[in-house]
Amino acid sequence: MNKKTLLALLTINTFCAQTIVFGQEKKSEVVTQESIQLETDEIFDKLVQIRREFHENPELAGKEKKTQEVIKKYLLDLGLQVKTYIYGYGIVGVLEGAKKGKKIAWRAEMDALPNDFPDKSDFKSNVKGVQHGCGHDVHMAIALGIAEVLAKNKKSLHGTIYFIFQPEEETFVGAKRITENKIFTKFKLDEIYALHVTGLAVGQIMVKSNEMYAYQKEIGIQFKNALPNEEVKELTSKIRKSLVRSDNGSKPWEIQYISDSKIGLMNPNTIFKDYLIAEENFRTYSKNDVFHINAELYETDAARLKNIIPTINKVIKDSNYASQLISIKFIKENPTVLNDPNLTHTSINTLDNIYGKGFVTTDYGQVPYFNDDFAYFQQKTPGVYFLLGGSNFKKGMIAMNHAPNFQVDEECIRIGVRAFSSLIFERGK
Repeated sequence: MNKKTLLALLTINTFCAQTIVFGQEKKSEVVTQESIQLETDEIFDKLVQIRREFHENPELAGKEKKTQEVIKKYLLDLGLQVKTYIYGYGIVGVLEGAKKGKKIAWRAEMDALPNDFPDKSDFKSNVKGVQHGCGHDVHMAIALGIAEVLAKNKKSLHGTIYFIFQPEEETFVGAKRITENKIFTKFKLDEIYALHVTGLAVGQIMVKSNEMYAYQKEIGIQFKNALPNEEVKELTSKIRKSLVRSDNGSKPWEIQYISDSKIGLMNPNTIFKDYLIAEENFRTYSKNDVFHINAELYETDAARLKNIIPTINKVIKDSNYASQLISIKFIKENPTVLNDPNLTHTSINTLDNIYGKGFVTTDYGQVPYFNDDFAYFQQKTPGVYFLLGGSNFKKGMIAMNHAPNFQVDEECIRIGVRAFSSLIFERGK
């Protein structure tokens, strides 16, 4: 056998071997995705039960002690490493895959709301004045489900997955404090993900690049002397009219239409874009001989934020109150959720490739009134934040956060666990 023939045979054998290995890897990936779906179904009833336990036993921001205990036991039973002292009652479960890969995090919030709204569920809160009226109980159940499904596929899993259960989201404190902790810094995460259940149709997964919510600001105006009620009413009306903006005269403050097929978030002609909303009734009070006028604002365009204070200043000046004015400033400036464009695009493609084109719905707007301190994680690590539908309109279940009779179709837990276990499994490589 001459040298050329030997080289040719070696090349063919190498190619065949690589093809077999590649084929085996592809087959393994398909089997793992099928496993993820089957195992999600197997643990679904258990996850529903733990969600209801969280719902019956809510804890306010900074008081999530029992919630932490439940999560810790669940994670330890799965064989995960557990880290506390990340901040407050926060807890992190660490799952190390058998194969090398990225460091990826999934975030879920732990705290409940201070309210006593009507609740139609059969598993109402046992704590008076405290409710899981924002869906964090659902978020924790989904995160535990993802941890269990991926733990069962540990031999095929690439990389290390960090399940961050975060306290104090409602007060916009927890994420910031966690990201300032040296423990978090040592994780050196490559990517981070989260979701929020909301009033979209059950199981609908929606996302977009960049801003998911409007920029949430609170303006504070100070005067030397108190103004008569009628003058306050007239002045604040002028300020509001000078600020409020909407696309073609639409009403983006009517948040109940976010799931409407014609004007909701999934339509390119959505009313929830290019707007500035100002609350109708400004708040006033006097303190230390200073008269305060405050108002919440929601602006979709970051470039226009710089125009707000000059616009208000002009209205006050034109209304002849300049001599009484002490200051105009933002007294609350929380960062907003900003999805990394490249990672968002990749995540959509990954999920569409697994579950079919169009599995992920494109978001064309920005939700007003809500926000999430997940923004602080995104300032440190490229991240994507999804909206997950929890409403079942036929059953009269509306998952509108922070609203009376907030209800979630628990089928969204199954969909969330299945989809995002698949996403994390693929992204770890």
